[in-house]
Amino acid sequence: MDKVSPDCPYPGCFFCVMKEGNPSKRRASILKFFRELPSQDDDGQVLPISGLWNTAMAHPNDPEFIELGIFECMSSLICKGLKNRRWLSHDQNIYIPYYAAHIIGSYTMNMEEFAESAVHAGVIAPLVELLRGRLTWVEQRVAVRALGHLATYPSTFPALASQGEILELSIQLAMSSLEIVYSHFYQYVDRRLSYHCDLLTRGMGGVEMESRKAEEWASQLQCWSLQLINCFAFKPEFLPAICKPEFLTKLPGMWGGLVNENSPAGIGLLRTICHHKLGRGPVASCPGLIEALCNIARSSDDWQYMAIDCLLWLLQDPSTCHKVGNSTFAMNALTIVFDIRASVIDKAVPALVDLAQITTLGDHKKLGDSIVNVLQECIQSQGTGRNSINNRTKEQIEELLSSRQRLKWEKNMPKEDLHIKQAAALVVKLEGNSLFSSGNISGAASKYSEALALCPMRSKKERVVLHSNRAQCHLLLQQPLAAISDATRALCLHNPLNRHAKSLWRRAQAYDMLGLAKESLLDAILFINECSQSNDPDLSLRQNKVPDYAERLVKKQMRAAWLFREAAIKHGGVHCDGDAGDIYGQDTDGSEWETASESDIGNDGRDEMGDEDDDSEWKNEDERKDKYDKPPMKGIIQCLNAL
Repeated sequence: MDKVSPDCPYPGCFFCVMKEGNPSKRRASILKFFRELPSQDDDGQVLPISGLWNTAMAHPNDPEFIELGIFECMSSLICKGLKNRRWLSHDQNIYIPYYAAHIIGSYTMNMEEFAESAVHAGVIAPLVELLRGRLTWVEQRVAVRALGHLATYPSTFPALASQGEILELSIQLAMSSLEIVYSHFYQYVDRRLSYHCDLLTRGMGGVEMESRKAEEWASQLQCWSLQLINCFAFKPEFLPAICKPEFLTKLPGMWGGLVNENSPAGIGLLRTICHHKLGRGPVASCPGLIEALCNIARSSDDWQYMAIDCLLWLLQDPSTCHKVGNSTFAMNALTIVFDIRASVIDKAVPALVDLAQITTLGDHKKLGDSIVNVLQECIQSQGTGRNSINNRTKEQIEELLSSRQRLKWEKNMPKEDLHIKQAAALVVKLEGNSLFSSGNISGAASKYSEALALCPMRSKKERVVLHSNRAQCHLLLQQPLAAISDATRALCLHNPLNRHAKSLWRRAQAYDMLGLAKESLLDAILFINECSQSNDPDLSLRQNKVPDYAERLVKKQMRAAWLFREAAIKHGGVHCDGDAGDIYGQDTDGSEWETASESDIGNDGRDEMGDEDDDSEWKNEDERKDKYDKPPMKGIIQCLNAL
């Protein structure tokens, strides 16, 4: 290739070629460059490839380089790096396989025709070698990303499926990715490969930045592995290989963390598995998995609806609805397995009943009605023996159906009668407040239950307060499961959904009592976010400062839910620059955080009682503007900057 610019010292410089004004000459020169590059051993090859990487990221839908052979070039470069370690270690060639795989992934993420060209160019074989771990976890990350894009298209998936080891490698990588990144990079600062550090931070950060980016990339490595597995899970013939108990039990714990919240991760794969009959059986039989789905279904994260879908599909399938298995409960951060032969419906109904008041969840309309309909079908279709529903489960469903019937009756009642019922409920609620103030917590809880029985179903604001107050009572009575149930009901009734600050805080505490760190963390962060936007003087952040009790809980749960926690424990807990507490902050003292009743949220619950104007409760629901506008997690995390 001839030199184009008289000022450039490198003959055939790619960047000079790109400045060529004649389109025909430019295309011919680029074509020649792509053909010759893999066979060259000159210094400085990484520079044009990093330029191609930038171009692929900025213009992934531009067909020019695809037509001129970029996939063949990148495939050959990966193969060269795998076969010729001497070349790989020369100059800066160690970066080239990473950039080459990244370029393939960028050009195949949007356009199926580009993916077809990539497959025809032979990219799958070298990508699989990277996926196998022939180089390092950094190259595995971009390889699984590229293969995941190729797997999403009907025309290119068969080429991947014919490589039988891809699925097994992806499953192993999903389970081991966090440990790999921790032990091979994060754990020992002095052993970090310099090119890893450069790729992670682009030369812009020190050790702390490297560590944070490593956590983000580790999460991506796991989530992209799950995305690739998810493509296989749509095909029934691959479900037996995916639905192994040792893998299924880990899926609920695979989440994007606070660094990769846009990925549905493990729950997304579980939803795909549960969508098919062949997948529902193994899920229903897996110890602890139904309970984990119930926890996610109650949670306030973006993937709540996926867990609800899983539970509903399991109940609608006669072969899984009454399937029995061991139950797993988490208590005080320890997982204890009890040999309780509970069926899927017995485990799922308490959570679904709590969620039945949801009207709209994002794009999912009338989700509560769907829950009620499925539970009603379960009652109507129940059999005898193994297919019967136990009495407690039946009572919960019948109570829910009765409340729906009560709502219909109230629509035909005169407004005056409804106001009388509401006033009576208010009187009983105030009696409960008085008992709470005097320390009679059990008596207060009973009064709130009595008030709920009186309070009109459409008086949602008042019912939110009653459920939230009863949740506080359950907390003080050391009844975390009951507190979670009431707090969840309050959050489902609240408008906007999942945004009632005090219920979020109370549920965060209840989750903490059960050792459910991730769930507690998400609720605590959302609580802080709501406080930052609240006009309530009891809730608003004074001088933009996060309350001490919330700060302490968030720090504790960030350590407990730390992405590398399990790997750190396994490998001796040696962390870079200190332990996980150094990353998320150490508690300044050994004291416990305050409960809501002991904090500036209010010490007797009366701040929630009574002065809200509920006239709007009598308006037609259809006339209301849907206020669902859940803030993205990245926005919420900004609230933690004050910690």
